[in-house]
Amino acid sequence: MADDFCLTHDDLLGYAPKPGFRGAGAGGWPVTIDADGFRRSGGVAAAGIDRTILAVGDSYTFGEEVSDGDTWPAQLERLSGHRVLNGGVSGYGFDQIVLRAEQLAERHKPSMVIVGFIADDIRRTEMRRLWGRDKPWFAMGGDELVLRGVPVPERRPLAPAWLRHRQQRILIELPPPLQQLFGYHVRKHPAGHGSGIVLRLVERLAKLEAAPGSRVVLLAQYHPRVWLDRIFAAEERRATRDVLDRASSLGLATVDTYPRFAAEPAAASLYVNSHVNARGNAMIASLLAARLPELSRTPDQ
Repeated sequence: MADDFCLTHDDLLGYAPKPGFRGAGAGGWPVTIDADGFRRSGGVAAAGIDRTILAVGDSYTFGEEVSDGDTWPAQLERLSGHRVLNGGVSGYGFDQIVLRAEQLAERHKPSMVIVGFIADDIRRTEMRRLWGRDKPWFAMGGDELVLRGVPVPERRPLAPAWLRHRQQRILIELPPPLQQLFGYHVRKHPAGHGSGIVLRLVERLAKLEAAPGSRVVLLAQYHPRVWLDRIFAAEERRATRDVLDRASSLGLATVDTYPRFAAEPAAASLYVNSHVNARGNAMIASLLAARLPELSRTPDQ
């Protein structure tokens, strides 16, 4: 989860990138947010582009721990020749990702929306506060999801920025029970309840594809612990497959990065600390670029 250095409050999403921000992340990696709230690609897309791709997701899409030009959306833009808008936001749950996808698709009318996620984003839908920030959450109302917690209340920080950053570094390393004890994360649903919510949210993505005509692609990514812990990996893979299978059943396109990373002799070397490094992001971008013609086709084509 990124520090709040480049974030601003958002009534619907809880928080979003701060338009016009330029600075450095906690590890010194440069971050540039454009006037529309997208992370810049590090370059300028070629003129005459006939397709806009919107990328949404969590910190793996935003590109924590790498520079602007080394995120997978930036590298996909260079490889494909299409404009790619990086709408990823660090720390988002699957619920926030879907809400942002709907918001940005309506505003920018992309031809494709790539929805990146990791398995932990499912757990995050069970929370009404993440990383010390309040967020929207969904409840089940009969057979429908009901959005709760909006407008998200804004909490004005009392501590100076340097102290908040120090607290963040401590809190993020604590085990979940202590994070909840200190109010860093606040649960709204019992553990495991997020799976059902996410499967319903995938249905919203199917409606998003049907409404404005944007092709929706679900992109599964993985935490580095997957490559070091077999038990953890099995659970992550199961949760991820449930989401991808549901998406496929609804006619949505899917891309699973696991086989490509697993083919590497040392998949864990494709990460900086907790996030994919420039080389790993290049692999993801190459995988997507190679499959763009296939991914662009609707099921009936």
